[in-house]
Amino acid sequence: MRRPLVAGNWKMHGTRASVAELIKGLRHLALPSGVEVAVFPPCLHITQVMTGLEGKSIAVGAQNCAVEPVQGALTGEIASSQLADAGCSLVLVGHSERRLILGERDEMVSRKFAAAQSCGLVPVLCVGETLEQREAGKTIEVVGRQLGSIIEELGVGAFVQAVVAYEPVWAIGTGLTASPEQAQEVHAAIRAQLAAENGEVARGVRILYGGSVKAANAVELFRMPDIDGGLIGGASLNADEFGAICRAAGS
Repeated sequence: MRRPLVAGNWKMHGTRASVAELIKGLRHLALPSGVEVAVFPPCLHITQVMTGLEGKSIAVGAQNCAVEPVQGALTGEIASSQLADAGCSLVLVGHSERRLILGERDEMVSRKFAAAQSCGLVPVLCVGETLEQREAGKTIEVVGRQLGSIIEELGVGAFVQAVVAYEPVWAIGTGLTASPEQAQEVHAAIRAQLAAENGEVARGVRILYGGSVKAANAVELFRMPDIDGGLIGGASLNADEFGAICRAAGS
């Protein structure tokens, strides 16, 4: 049985004061015991969040890592070994904003995925299609290529210690959400692609949905057989809303 995971991606949001308020709200949440919960603050605030959530069953991850796993001459980047040293347990790789705005290609995403795992971090591989690609009927092809690049480089066994997050680009921050059926279709295709390589790995990997998930639509999404939780954007900046989504995953 796959344990649901609800992860909050805070993106480029937060000041020391606002993060302190959010931590206070998170500490007061009654979280379901059967759901794993994680937050991904900006790197500047990881230590503050780690300290503030001490004793609370919420994991802390990073939003990105360098292609090199260890410290070195790579100005402006943060190595997975440094993230692990700071207490992180997960890291996002391949988020659509980094792919589309910052030009990260599949090869770079694969290197980050490998770097994270080599330092004991669990990579959360983000995959998804643009509206143009969906309208052209290329959703499964695009997502399959993004997933396939990791399988090709690192083997399907790499997904034993990884999470996949399907985030249709057209639904991120737009208020649009894939219907539960649309999301399930892609999640099932992701699991089938993994199963074609190794059925046991496919059954065990958690596939999250991300894209304007709110408390109001979470229950219907999480009811789908291949949706194992959510990667939550804007709604994760409100502790009460985030808590309601976590409870939906546990219902």
